[in-house]
Amino acid sequence: MSTATLAPAPQSTPTRSYALRDSLTMLRRNIKHMQRYPSMTISILVMPLLMLLLFVYVFGGALGAGIGAAGGDRGDYINYLVPGIILMAATSGAVATAVSVCTDMTEGIVNRFRTMSISRGSILTGHVMGSVLQVAAVLVLVTGVSLAIGFRPNASAVEWAAAAGLLLFLAFGMAWLSAAMGMGAKTVESASNAPLPLTFLPFLGSAVVPPESMPTALRWFAEYQPFTPINETLRGLLLGTDIGNAGWIALAWCTALSALGYFWSRAVFNREVTR
Repeated sequence: MSTATLAPAPQSTPTRSYALRDSLTMLRRNIKHMQRYPSMTISILVMPLLMLLLFVYVFGGALGAGIGAAGGDRGDYINYLVPGIILMAATSGAVATAVSVCTDMTEGIVNRFRTMSISRGSILTGHVMGSVLQVAAVLVLVTGVSLAIGFRPNASAVEWAAAAGLLLFLAFGMAWLSAAMGMGAKTVESASNAPLPLTFLPFLGSAVVPPESMPTALRWFAEYQPFTPINETLRGLLLGTDIGNAGWIALAWCTALSALGYFWSRAVFNREVTR
């Protein structure tokens, strides 16, 4: 009696592999857009640099004296200010992400993607990954300029790595939030305006002056808003100031922002593409 040899069933590619492949494809698409239209990248770089130069060379002496820098020393104030400017740079990619997502939604390219055999989630993931890479490049440039004008951190390599990880974690959460805002916007103009309050929120914390110098109501807001513990953690990592429990609070805020942005953006995306 002969037995038939059954050929093994073809192995299908795991769904996760398809999703990763499609996400990388969308990432390459977004990087090419950044290369062809660098104006958005330049705009998110210019704002933190303008704020840095303005507060250092125009307000630095007066603000330095106000927060207790000896004789209003500009160098001491630079060390206080730069972590807040770097934090602002980490949030600056939100506008570009919202605009990019809104452009895809309003110009119909998402409808074309729906007819193709690609993972739906990869469309948003590509935007988020591209935003994080864009922010990383801006952070390197802003940090370089800060060092050139007198910023003198005393962080070790491990502390620099921890600071970079915290900033990229924040950029990741901000990218998901801004993606949701971009999908909910009806026009590119409204999409560019929606994330702006988030990019300036660090200035209502401890980025420019200590919260203790603010009026009571504003001081309470500054102490309990999400960017203050992130800024204090960043300042502690780079300059050796006391962090206390701000590090855990900063990680909790970054996790909350990421989760909120992810689930919000996925819900809006699924609602929009099924209309």
